[in-house]
Amino acid sequence: MTSKSRKSLLSLIVLALVAALLFIAFRPHPVAVDLTEVTRGHMAVTINADGKTRIRNVYEVSSPIAGTALRSPVEEGDAVTAGDTVARVEPLSPSLIDARSRVQLEAAVREAAAAADLAQAQLRQSEEELSYAQSQFERTRALVTRGVSSVTTLEDAQQLLSVRNAARDAAVSNVQMAQSSLARAKAALIEPGTEESTGESCCIALTAPISGRVLSITQVSEHAVAVGSSLLSLGDVTDLEIEADLLSSDAVGLEIGARAMVERWGGTPALEARLKSLAPKAETHTSSLGIEEQRVSAVFDLITPATDRPGLGHQYAVFLKVVEWEAEDVLMMPVSAMFRDGDGWAVFVNDGGVARQKAVEIGHQSDRMVELLSGLSEGDQVIPHPADTIADGVRIVDRESL
Repeated sequence: MTSKSRKSLLSLIVLALVAALLFIAFRPHPVAVDLTEVTRGHMAVTINADGKTRIRNVYEVSSPIAGTALRSPVEEGDAVTAGDTVARVEPLSPSLIDARSRVQLEAAVREAAAAADLAQAQLRQSEEELSYAQSQFERTRALVTRGVSSVTTLEDAQQLLSVRNAARDAAVSNVQMAQSSLARAKAALIEPGTEESTGESCCIALTAPISGRVLSITQVSEHAVAVGSSLLSLGDVTDLEIEADLLSSDAVGLEIGARAMVERWGGTPALEARLKSLAPKAETHTSSLGIEEQRVSAVFDLITPATDRPGLGHQYAVFLKVVEWEAEDVLMMPVSAMFRDGDGWAVFVNDGGVARQKAVEIGHQSDRMVELLSGLSEGDQVIPHPADTIADGVRIVDRESL
């Protein structure tokens, strides 16, 4: 080999090495990505909503009279048994009497006392007349028996006895009426602070209609109340249901009896509930973003036993996931893996370390997973949250393998 040929060969080798180094230096490196497999299993589409627990039946204890509610004998949270005294109400105290009214009332008392004395005297008179009529009747009957007196005389004596008997009954009634009038006249003279206006017997004790807990007390200290004023509320904290406001567009797809999972209640695991009712009318609500929404009030029965949800009480905040649709053996993948491609959907699939774009047909969609109807098979690896650097044909590497 000549010197010139040797130099040419070395030049070619150097150029080849430089080209190889440049290729290696500027060759695109594989993009590190997260990979998730397409799987089969149970899938559920849920409607999420904030809710509040409430006792199914809350009982309000109200005052049956106008008066003064004495200091509450119970406190909020106390356990009570049906029949226990939970409140006491004292009737209104009599009003003060001015001088002129007192004179008039005292005169009325004296008048009523005189009428009572008169009635007593008339009763004694009627009893004497009845006694005389009775003796006359007995005497006449004896004379008729001996044939000395006529039957007509006996009938007259019997009639007189009946009249005197009725007069005595009328006199007894008059005495009772007079005594009642006297008592009423004396009652009008009762003033606040007197012995007649005080005492435990004058108070009305209100009892608990059910066994449960005291939820709230209107006012603990003594205070004036009107007829029907609420004093306290009672309820059974083990008998709970949940109320939530759902978007009307979401409520349309629900059926009575729909299953719901209750989360963020303060414990684990999630509780179970069932849709009990949906209001027939929606109400306008304004969201935190200032957007007006039509929402429907929904009530759920809490199925989980009270022993499995200790501490959960009235008006506690919870988070509901209401199942709108669910099925088993569903082919699914993360929602984050799909993206728009024209009018359809597509994903990037790992094909031996190379990203390949594939069109997919989807079905039901939850907040995390989407049902696959066609385009992929179980076990295929898709790229969730594909970055802008991912395109069809780009080399990729699983981030977990680095």
